[in-house]
Amino acid sequence: MALTQQLGRTKNVTRRSKKYLEEALYHRLFKDGSSEISVRQQLNQFLKSSKRVYKWEVDLTLKKLRDRKLYYPALKLSEIMVTKRGLNKTVSDQAIHLDLVAKARGIPAAENYFIDLPEASKNHLTYGTLLNCYCKGLMTEKAEALMEKMKELNLPLSSMSYNSLMTLYSKIGQPERVPDIIQEMKSCGIVPDSYTYNVWIRALGAMNDISGVERVIEEMNKDAEDADGWTSYSNMASVYIDAGLFDKAAKALKELEKRNARKDLSAFQFLITLYGRLGNLHEVYRIWRSLRLSFRKTANISYLNMIQVLVNLKDLPGAEKCFREWQSGCSTYDIRIANALIGAYAKGGLLEKALELKERACRRGAKPNAKTWEIFMDYYLKNGEIKLAVDCVANAISTGRGDGGKWVPSSETIRTVMRHFEQEKDVDGAESFLEILKKGVDQVGEEVFESLIRTYAAAGRTSPLMCRRFKMEKVEVSEASKKLLEVISVE
Repeated sequence: MALTQQLGRTKNVTRRSKKYLEEALYHRLFKDGSSEISVRQQLNQFLKSSKRVYKWEVDLTLKKLRDRKLYYPALKLSEIMVTKRGLNKTVSDQAIHLDLVAKARGIPAAENYFIDLPEASKNHLTYGTLLNCYCKGLMTEKAEALMEKMKELNLPLSSMSYNSLMTLYSKIGQPERVPDIIQEMKSCGIVPDSYTYNVWIRALGAMNDISGVERVIEEMNKDAEDADGWTSYSNMASVYIDAGLFDKAAKALKELEKRNARKDLSAFQFLITLYGRLGNLHEVYRIWRSLRLSFRKTANISYLNMIQVLVNLKDLPGAEKCFREWQSGCSTYDIRIANALIGAYAKGGLLEKALELKERACRRGAKPNAKTWEIFMDYYLKNGEIKLAVDCVANAISTGRGDGGKWVPSSETIRTVMRHFEQEKDVDGAESFLEILKKGVDQVGEEVFESLIRTYAAAGRTSPLMCRRFKMEKVEVSEASKKLLEVISVE
């Protein structure tokens, strides 16, 4: 009886009024857009309120947050609904929470969460999620050990676990191990799915085994479950392009287009990207027209993809026209789309245009993100304007990444800036830059401190507290730097 009531309640949710669905939690969180800041603000308002929320709302909201890579607010919602609202988690919910912990707080935190789970919750779902975390973190030894543990426990293995392992091997430059995994899967009676075929094709492509790729495509076409899929033809076209087999790539793209009967947005975007890689501007525009005719409203991500492809093809007038079309009809100003054109202007030496577009975006309510500042930083570094580049680094660190993580300049950027201060004997500039870096990184690194020592020495500056400072910073430097450190540390 209870099960019947439960099923009945679930069924009734789908028949709720439009008003009820419009007031669902995910609508509240995204009502001011999908930026990290606005979602966090709306989430905090909801959590402070006493508004009732159904489990289906929470599940759907978590899915939407994860799809947008908003892992920090997703984790916060997942935690609060248990600790403050008394929501009971299923094992499937715990597996999702484990994944969120890994993405928001790191794999050590996810391992602790897994260890603390009840034994009954340690099944193929949570083990499989932890395995996927290890594979995404490129932690080969831990991933392989966990896979063996899952086999020892006789947990039901699916294609998902094997797919994670094969993706790991591809990413660490060991694609030759993928065919063996495929054979193991088949010997265990596990049928390859669409993802399996795609990672297999990419692995063979990485080994330049074109005939192998074509054999996999033939096998895939015999598999009724994946016969209508388009993704494998996307990967096939990419492999052909990498191998310089452009005619075969063009045929694969025609097959991709034919199989996109359901008008999948991702298929259109892959077609645009891959025709762009072929340098075929005519086909890029043809697919773009088809995409726009297939959807009532053109998504921001589609405009972003199209503008990036046009920029790569050096069709700046076309990119500008596409941007104006988006700008004239957009409800919220997406800084990522502006960045695509700002980057093109900066790379082409059109700094004034880049700055003007940034200011226009700000006037329309968009805030420069870390990528915006990175674009200008690269321009200023290239043109030797180090002070302005450092300002951009400071802004990027202060802004942070869209997922809530820290933005960190590349090692090459840090070396370039420190080398400049060293050559200019600018101790104050080097010290200021060091303080900026500390706001973004936990450990600055010995290379930066060694450059700082050389800058002091070149400028003839001394600092009696320098040795003590380095001990407090727990920095180990080379013998040559130690000798210079003794020189500059005199009273």
